[in-house]
Amino acid sequence: MTSIDPDTPPTDTPENTERPRRVPVAQAMRGAARQLGELLGTAPEAVSAMQPTPDGWVADVEVVELVRVPETMTIMATYRVTLDSQGQLLGYERQHRYARGQLDRGR
Repeated sequence: MTSIDPDTPPTDTPENTERPRRVPVAQAMRGAARQLGELLGTAPEAVSAMQPTPDGWVADVEVVELVRVPETMTIMATYRVTLDSQGQLLGYERQHRYARGQLDRGR
């Protein structure tokens, strides 16, 4: 029987290689909104969806694109934001635009 030196780093076997831990959902939500807001130069209104992925998170973030009067006619947009497991923004894409007062009608 051989002894294992506790100071020897483990080898990269499938048992010893792990993905980085995913940040918690609340932290990912805040990060998605903050990072998208920095890129677009506006404060996001809300995060309307969060989904874990094998490599991180995907979030849908609601943003005011054009302020109108009355407020129900303000133009909003939903952006799909992709984050890595540490909550860093990898990419974003506008999914659709709508008037703030518009109800979902089967898109």
